[in-house]
Amino acid sequence: QVQLVESGGGLVQAGGSLRLSCAASGGTFSNYHMGWFRQAPGKEREFVAAINWSGGSTDYADSVKGRFTISRDNAKNTVYLQMNSLKPEDTAVYYCKAARTNWGRTYEYWGQGTQVTVSS
Repeated sequence: QVQLVESGGGLVQAGGSLRLSCAASGGTFSNYHMGWFRQAPGKEREFVAAINWSGGSTDYADSVKGRFTISRDNAKNTVYLQMNSLKPEDTAVYYCKAARTNWGRTYEYWGQGTQVTVSS
């Protein structure tokens, strides 16, 4: 069982930056691909960014490409999301997700979320 705890959210003006962190415990962190998702009020949860187990491969939603950067530190069991040039439409609860597949079975874990609010 993996536990994920996000931090770093808050209130920021448009054009500003925030860095989210997600600390993992209870499992072998480097076994997991990690991702960030977000959910705005009244909307479905959506993919933001993902990084593979080694950090050698990343993927981003079109809406955040060039502004957000996902990274991980396997020695610290932590994944990060650096968010620059923030826009009001980035306002959402941001969730961290850990996932791995073993013998055809997928294991997924979610954090509790951290609120990001971007004012115009």
